[in-house]
Amino acid sequence: FISSVVGRLDRKILLLALTAVMIVSGTMVAVAPNYVAFMVGRALIGLVIGGFWSISAATAMRLVPDDQVPRALAIFNGGNALATVIAAPLGSFLGSLIGWRGAFFCVVPVAVIVFVWQLLSLPPMKVEERPPSGSVFKLLNRRVVVLGMAAVSVFFMGQFTLFTYLRPFLETAIHADVSTMSLLLLVMGATGFIGTMLIGAFLKNGLYRTLIAIPMLMAAIAVALAAVGGRVAAAALLLGIWGLFATSAPVGWWTWLSRTLPKDAEAGGGLMVAVIHLAITSGAIVGGFFFDMSGYQVTFGASAALLMIAAALAILTSREAQAWLT
Repeated sequence: FISSVVGRLDRKILLLALTAVMIVSGTMVAVAPNYVAFMVGRALIGLVIGGFWSISAATAMRLVPDDQVPRALAIFNGGNALATVIAAPLGSFLGSLIGWRGAFFCVVPVAVIVFVWQLLSLPPMKVEERPPSGSVFKLLNRRVVVLGMAAVSVFFMGQFTLFTYLRPFLETAIHADVSTMSLLLLVMGATGFIGTMLIGAFLKNGLYRTLIAIPMLMAAIAVALAAVGGRVAAAALLLGIWGLFATSAPVGWWTWLSRTLPKDAEAGGGLMVAVIHLAITSGAIVGGFFFDMSGYQVTFGASAALLMIAAALAILTSREAQAWLT
């Protein structure tokens, strides 16, 4: 919803402002004298993350030619995938070395470098028209948007129904110790980074085929994980493939957004960010319910079912998009 708030503000200035808020957030958390100040600092970083992601597709469309948008989005998501690989171990290492306050403050010099880099490298990105109030919800008048957002929502629900409960699965079914779990999660992060680098080639000429195939393949992996037993090597292989698809899938949906809503990419981006976060929370709740009730096998089965529904919704989105364009 940030595009409606900032109106016609140059998007370069918006990105610089968000980066400045990140600097403030890191500083506030590092020096927070009490819990309230700490939570305000964390809330600010949440605002920054939501703002960045909601305008990511529109920013890519302003910076590169249309045929290069999937690659640009892949680079954006590649950074996110790389962060999942190094952030947790690096944070733990820094926390043990300089304490949690020092670890949080390490964000500040990185953000300062990013601020200067953006200042020097980004061109002006002026907005010709002020986004109308309520434009985000007006997008839902289009059936293709409703179906696409539903597919996105159910996909992330299915993904996080399983992913949220990977650790108890690894502990109880695989009997993995801490070092083994860290290695398996590292494999997932590494394959996810590789996936974001490869998916652009598939999206260029087969966007909907890719959006349909990914949740179907992930559903098959979820079923296989439920049956893997205590075999660590098999679990590692399946989780590596899961990471390959799960981390690259958002690139596909951001590309869909850029093609479906080329003139409303910012409003659509805000809507998609809200949908994804709600879906992640819902998936964790659904997974927790099934895990507490029946264990990991039923949980992973529920994940597979949701992912198959997401694939079906992607098929309906594809058909509606074809009808919308004709």
